[in-house]
Amino acid sequence: MAQNAPSWRTIEPPREGELVVVVGPTASGKTELAIRLAERFGGEIINADSVQIYRGYDVGSGKPTAEERARAPHHLVDVADPLVPLDAQTFAELGERAIEDVRRRGRVPIVCGGTFLWIKSLVFGLAPAPPADPAIRARHAAFAEAEGRAALHEKLALVDPESAARLSPNDLVRVSRALEIHELSGKPQSQWFAEHGFREKRHDARLVGVAWPRETLDARIRARVRAWLDAGWIDEVRALLDAGHAAARPMGSVGYKQVRAHLEGSIRREELEDAIVRATRVFARRQRTWLRDEPVLYVALDA
Repeated sequence: MAQNAPSWRTIEPPREGELVVVVGPTASGKTELAIRLAERFGGEIINADSVQIYRGYDVGSGKPTAEERARAPHHLVDVADPLVPLDAQTFAELGERAIEDVRRRGRVPIVCGGTFLWIKSLVFGLAPAPPADPAIRARHAAFAEAEGRAALHEKLALVDPESAARLSPNDLVRVSRALEIHELSGKPQSQWFAEHGFREKRHDARLVGVAWPRETLDARIRARVRAWLDAGWIDEVRALLDAGHAAARPMGSVGYKQVRAHLEGSIRREELEDAIVRATRVFARRQRTWLRDEPVLYVALDA
């Protein structure tokens, strides 16, 4: 991220039809920047985080607090059933309706989130790859459970090495999807993307983010993890598991996965903070990689 970044106050109001999108790695301060821009431009925030959208996943998802929601209206937070997985295409449809609603009322839509595939699906649309096949996904999940996620990733590497190099072996959902596309079409996912790319651009989007030195972001990640654990994150995950959320997609997200492992006995309490911090830093590196070639304006969150 840029060093000696300009103040967030230098961000100009969006042009007619331009969509402001706040992006960046986890714990960088996206919510605060989005709220300040909403306050300044008369805007409302549209969530693009794939955990905050689900009901019940509150402490460990960084959902805006009641105070933050009072400062600026938020959309697409707490709107989805965690037991019914929501994909990027569905998010794009929900996001499009939210953008139209905000603009219809004369307000400025500001998209904010760290799930970059969802943001791309909203701004550009997705390549017209084959639709999901529940039977194939169930077979992949069973294979990963029996043989390990790394084994499923190895199967992908044999048929689509480019996608395998892009995806983490632990990213079961996306590894399965890439394999699914190959099984249904006979073509690698990477070839679909190369041939079709993303569909015609839907929005004139301006990407902005918060600039931090790497060591500062690492410290922010640790401070946030510690605060969430102190705020009852473990109790939240226990209650969700008791309610039957073991197979819910957000339960496999960074942090929730580690807290669940602690409750199941594979991570000791004194090791939990470090385990979550390590996983979060890996996720932040992946987010930075996704954004590396994008024209993001990084700014400083001065007073």
